[in-house]
Amino acid sequence: SMATVNFLYRSTKDESTLNVRLLYRLNSPEYAEGFKDFVLGSKTNIQVSKHYWSKLHNKRSKDIEIQNKQTEINSQTNELSNFILKSFNKEQEQELDKKWLQNVIKNYYSPQEEEQALPKDVVNYHEAFIDMKGSELTEGTKRKYRVTKNLLIRYEKEINSKVLIKNVNLSFKKKFEAYCLDKGYAPNTITRAFRTIKTLCRHAKFHGLETSYQLDSIKSSYHKVPNIYLNFEELEKLEKIDPKKLTESYENVRDWLIISCYTGQRVSDFMRFRKEQIRIENGKSYIEFTQKKTGKVMTVPLHPKVLETLEKRNGEFPRAISDQRYNDYAKEVCKIAKINQEVTGSKKVETQPGSKKYRKKTGTYEKWELVSSHIGRRSFATNFYGIIPTSYLIYATGHSTEAMFLNYIGKSNKDLAIEMTKFF
Repeated sequence: SMATVNFLYRSTKDESTLNVRLLYRLNSPEYAEGFKDFVLGSKTNIQVSKHYWSKLHNKRSKDIEIQNKQTEINSQTNELSNFILKSFNKEQEQELDKKWLQNVIKNYYSPQEEEQALPKDVVNYHEAFIDMKGSELTEGTKRKYRVTKNLLIRYEKEINSKVLIKNVNLSFKKKFEAYCLDKGYAPNTITRAFRTIKTLCRHAKFHGLETSYQLDSIKSSYHKVPNIYLNFEELEKLEKIDPKKLTESYENVRDWLIISCYTGQRVSDFMRFRKEQIRIENGKSYIEFTQKKTGKVMTVPLHPKVLETLEKRNGEFPRAISDQRYNDYAKEVCKIAKINQEVTGSKKVETQPGSKKYRKKTGTYEKWELVSSHIGRRSFATNFYGIIPTSYLIYATGHSTEAMFLNYIGKSNKDLAIEMTKFF
């Protein structure tokens, strides 16, 4: 029997939780027409405003905030909907009542205490891990875990068997590494996958699952990546682009690039900057916001270059656009500014034309080709290193340790020694 689930806003209030309806049909000779339709309804915990649900939810929107909200609500309704249908499919053709649906929803939001036996293989442990961690993990982190999960699924297809948690050992590392290299993955991608797998196995061990005694010997270290950033000279080139060469969209992105290089924030943060977050104290301007990735509350001073950029926009920040568009346009803008010094770096390249499979390829490129949304943060940290005391820089970028910060701008011990001689 086919079942469908839909969501409705039934409240008279301006803000409320959605109701869910399960509709299904049973076919049986005992019903007059040979079939009978059932409709079961219940409340959910999915909270929205009446205005959003009726006016915005199903409309295409250019507003980033609305796009994000749509994604978030859709993911909540899809997950609940799948859970209801899964539970329904277990019930084998029988009449169910409202009580049954309410129970399913209760189980969805607070699973029964009888701990489901934890999965013994790495792929399925991913979702268990994400569930158990709950709100501790940001969406971005979950995404990283799922990237590794999908890589493992492809590997399992290749070897035609499951990777069990207890078999994550040195021999697994060797085979998995060989597979990834053969498929053209960059060494740092492989390292990230290992670290994720290791985290999962440690978590599993803590929850009583068997792990290999070699688990802690599986070491995988990151390779030094060329630090691509825009120096002050290149930033000046950006500022001085002939306005005739810039469309409105390009000018918008150029201004964001300058703002990001002088504030050192992640794209997930600076794209959300608004005039209202700025406050002025003793004639100096500061912006206050909460970092999306870490939840840290930040107060960052605004550099005169940022203020200049805002002045020409009547104090407003440029228009927010999606990360993808920003990444694409930033390259074009830097190309127009002739930021074309040849540098060694890596960029995503299609493995075969039209394959839609991208791998990082290291080579010599013109610098504009390697520009992405992250370059502002890196430029800020690198340009001001040695000018502004490191402890202040770390405060501004929000890195949690000096080691992380120095690794981030690619400084080794030897570089530090050379920097020190400037003070002798």
